[in-house]
Amino acid sequence: MAAFWKRIRQFFNTTIGFYVLVVLLFWLKTYYCYKTDFTLGVSGGVQEFLLAVNPLPSALLLFGIALYFRGKLSYWLMLIIDFLQSTWIFANILYYREFSDFLSMGIIKGTGNVQNNLGKSFLEILRPTDFIVYLDIVVLILLLLFGVIKISKKPLKLRYAVGITILSLVLMFAEYNVANADRSGLLTRTFDNNYIVKYLGLNEYAAFSAYQTHQESTTRSQAKAKDLKGVEKFVKQNYASPNVSYYGKEKGKNVFIIHLESFQQFLIDYKVNGKEVTPNINKFYHDQHTLSFDNFYHQVAQGKTSDAEMMLENSLYGLPQGSAMVTYGGQNTYQAAPSILDQKGYTTAAFHGDVPTFWNRNNAYKSWGYDYFFSEAYYKNKPNYNIGYGMKDKIFFKQSIPYIQQLPQPFYAKLITLTNHYPYELDKQNTDFPATTTGDNTVDPYVQTAHYLDQAFGEFEAYLQKSGLAKNSVVVLYGDHYGISNNHRPAIAKLLNKKSVDKYDLAQFQKVPFMINGANIQGGIDHTYGGEIDVLPTLLHLLGVNNQNMIQFGQDLMSKDNNQIVPFRNGDFVSPKYTKVGSTVYDTKTGSELKLNAEQKQEVAKIQTYVNDSLSNSDKVVYGDLLRFHKLPGYHDVNKKSFNYNKRDALKKLKQTDQKQKSDLINQNGGKSTESDFQTDAPELK
Repeated sequence: MAAFWKRIRQFFNTTIGFYVLVVLLFWLKTYYCYKTDFTLGVSGGVQEFLLAVNPLPSALLLFGIALYFRGKLSYWLMLIIDFLQSTWIFANILYYREFSDFLSMGIIKGTGNVQNNLGKSFLEILRPTDFIVYLDIVVLILLLLFGVIKISKKPLKLRYAVGITILSLVLMFAEYNVANADRSGLLTRTFDNNYIVKYLGLNEYAAFSAYQTHQESTTRSQAKAKDLKGVEKFVKQNYASPNVSYYGKEKGKNVFIIHLESFQQFLIDYKVNGKEVTPNINKFYHDQHTLSFDNFYHQVAQGKTSDAEMMLENSLYGLPQGSAMVTYGGQNTYQAAPSILDQKGYTTAAFHGDVPTFWNRNNAYKSWGYDYFFSEAYYKNKPNYNIGYGMKDKIFFKQSIPYIQQLPQPFYAKLITLTNHYPYELDKQNTDFPATTTGDNTVDPYVQTAHYLDQAFGEFEAYLQKSGLAKNSVVVLYGDHYGISNNHRPAIAKLLNKKSVDKYDLAQFQKVPFMINGANIQGGIDHTYGGEIDVLPTLLHLLGVNNQNMIQFGQDLMSKDNNQIVPFRNGDFVSPKYTKVGSTVYDTKTGSELKLNAEQKQEVAKIQTYVNDSLSNSDKVVYGDLLRFHKLPGYHDVNKKSFNYNKRDALKKLKQTDQKQKSDLINQNGGKSTESDFQTDAPELK
């Protein structure tokens, strides 16, 4: 036995021996992280096998780089490569815990635009056990420092290094073939990133993400006007004509878009200890002049809030990776809601109590045609005015009134709330609602920040009524994305009063609110299936704007021609009959898993074709910037250089416009401010 261990130690004292040890430890820790930190949905022997072996080919390749060098340099390179790969795993663990997805090159490129306050969120997410990913490096360094393993000065023969490189590439190719046989079109069709990591590995996913990012840049440079023809054909074939009962019902009215941050549909009418979480939004939801959709889904991917805004105002999908607003917000041509309505005589403005660079809004909003962007610089700020990702909602609404009352009417105004954002923090002076008791520290305070958001909306709604704006305005409420990720299954089950939740339940849990209130709207609960991609055509028809020649991938939710198919960014979908999650199809009404007969297979395949074509055609528009080739009658492209969001210049422009038009709320109020009409109980302002 002693001789055996002596031979083992002698082996590890060689360069190739140390290399094998490094690869082995890295392989084991990566597989450990797969099983403990990610929910990859592995099923069956083939997937389990691929998950176990997929760290190996890339590890052999990357650590093998060090074998082309000799002595200490070779050892140091292996440790450095190990550290870099471990940091990639570490970063993905944190990101996945919050977003149920993996970091992409698109997200990394946009980090500078989304980093505000992210450090604080990551501290909330971080667990001591996450640092296990660096444990093998510490062990290896200690083994070298204390001479347990000695650095070999004997150079490794070049043919061995080359042989290992070739072996790693062969294993990668074999792995891909097995994976593609189990999941055809793995890299050519739109799938969840979990599939790529599950089948190929984190490093291969990173390489594929980098390739996609490069392809995006190349696609735009090579795009031509003729590429738009197929897109136009698809949009025309799937156009949903307006419902005559609603078309133009609110023509010429102001429009308020209230962005309910991380707000999910289950909160409507939800109670904790017998108390309504959102009494004001509930009242709005059930109002006789509110059309409320209870089968409305968020459709975001990695871009989260930015994806929701992209769909809401452009009827274009977000990207499968990264954020379209970050990557393409400033460079592409758009035909967005602000520019469309601006050319119909509207003043357009966005309100956001945080830095203008967040999600690249300062550039994307110019591309979309916003006349004004009231961001952080426009608001008076104190340390206790902020929490989490920015200004508290009550203070935000209160301080937005001076600008709202100066907007020439009709106007289109979007107000983005922030307080109901992860990690759902709220100071004691604003917490007057009980938390849930699921035992999940991330989930339980969610209802408290949602209740605060509801109170803030209630104060704003009261202002609209008292100031007189309500009677001449359409108010739209929508939830941008989930607040509770699918990684919190036990807590979700408790919230829904279920013993457990399956993939069907989680798909239905992605519902978010969508409500439209207007004096001329006959309200009620509408069961039409739809998503954020459908908001723009719905709103335009309500305002009497013809969108028949526009490139929009949503359908009017009030149209009788609506196909009620809700595509998700990963290729899944929901319809009134079928819910598809991965390779599983459920009966939407009962939630039971279906074993499809021939007729059902044909129906599902038809829906899947529509979903794939909708996503791919939207991607063609974004990646290729195809709207620069689209000539819309009566519409002229946005001149981004004409917009200036500097506070001094913007307020000067606003004043000059008002002197010409005299159509703002102050003028309607006899020259008097309406700020006193807004009442808030925000303790910070007392």
